[in-house]
Amino acid sequence: MNQPWRIVGQGLAGTCLGLEFLTRGIPFRIVDSGKGGSTRVAAGLINPLTGKNFHPSWLIEDFHPYAVEYFEKLGERFGVKFWHAMPVMRLAETEKEWEKISSKLETPEVSRWLDSERDAQTPDGFVGHLILRGGGWLDTRRFLDVTRAYFHEQGVLDIGDEKLGIADPSRILCEGARGLMQDQLGSHRCAKGEILTVRAQWSEEFIKIGSGGWLIPIGQGLFRVGSTYEWNQLDEVPTDAGLARINEIAKKLGGGDFQVVEHVAGIRPILRRSQPLIGKSAAGNWMFNGLGSKGSLYAPKMAAMLADWMIDGVVANADFVFQSSNEIPS
Repeated sequence: MNQPWRIVGQGLAGTCLGLEFLTRGIPFRIVDSGKGGSTRVAAGLINPLTGKNFHPSWLIEDFHPYAVEYFEKLGERFGVKFWHAMPVMRLAETEKEWEKISSKLETPEVSRWLDSERDAQTPDGFVGHLILRGGGWLDTRRFLDVTRAYFHEQGVLDIGDEKLGIADPSRILCEGARGLMQDQLGSHRCAKGEILTVRAQWSEEFIKIGSGGWLIPIGQGLFRVGSTYEWNQLDEVPTDAGLARINEIAKKLGGGDFQVVEHVAGIRPILRRSQPLIGKSAAGNWMFNGLGSKGSLYAPKMAAMLADWMIDGVVANADFVFQSSNEIPS
């Protein structure tokens, strides 16, 4: 390379890649508009067993230990607590839901995450619950603020909008939903999500997941509650409908007595199968996108893998790379 790499976007993807380059001594610049993005408003949640099917997150056995160690060590390095480990209480609202969860408890991919040593009473309004180990949340806003200041100190941060123009093999596009909605990678499934921060006198022992949402204790009597999925109105404007829906989730998972402190919205960058992608597009730019709602789990190791590919020519796994095409792997 005769010129430094240029990372476009300082969300979770661009930040992790920039830190990877700094660690390896690779010359680069990182350019960001400073307008925010989904990382700044995200919950940063890592939940080992997800969805209605109560299934482990994709390749979690590889990505989970890497992400946890990464954020813990980075926190020690900067003297800031980024990663907050916390057990997850998975709640079942109906007998049918509980039966589906219970039917998978003996499978190795599920049983390894069960925390049978913790005892808790099933909250009112639910028919059953399980406690999971390995959960927690990343303070994404603090993570971006601290690393942004660090990039500035290192003299590698440019603030502004990137002029894309012609293809540039030294550019890595890490623009999240903004990039996907500009058709950087063809079809996408971006979804708007709204989140509340509330103040309440609730238990702070567990992250709670159920009733189509989640509740995360973030300390000092504050909780984050979410989230909605809106597939058509892709903007970052909080709505009354979103507020009403998350209020319902908060009442079911926490209780009726709470005060809304903040209401935010962001757009999740989602590609096929909600899995991240790295590679080089037909336009000639390197790409790192598609982190969706699980960026805290996937971003650190994906950044290392992309650096391995770009610098050393090592492609680790064909499941989440694409080469010289706008056709996303199915």
